Amino acid sequence: MKDEQRVFLSLMGRPPLRLTVEQTAWILNCGEQDVSILMAARLLKPLGNPAPNARKYLPTFEILELANDRGFLDKATNTIYRYWLNKNRRRRDNDGSAFQANQEAA
Repeated sequence: MKDEQRVFLSLMGRPPLRLTVEQTAWILNCGEQDVSILMAARLLKPLGNPAPNARKYLPTFEILELANDRGFLDKATNTIYRYWLNKNRRRRDNDGSAFQANQEAA
């Protein structure tokens, strides 16, 4: 968010009605890629029906509400952990199988 936008919003005394993925990540204290993971898991739903490569916006009131819900935070945290665990496991398995194939060929 640009400095002019921050000043304008602070003068209005209210947050923007829509949040970008970056702003949502900041509120939820996670990375932008983690917000994408939560959207793929259907724990967060963007506004409208955006194309896969379009900029996504999320409703501010919903994100602030979810940020105060311990049940959501537990689900979100576990979803993010599982995603990265599985991704790292797949990478390790692929690297290990390539290493084993090279060892057997030698």
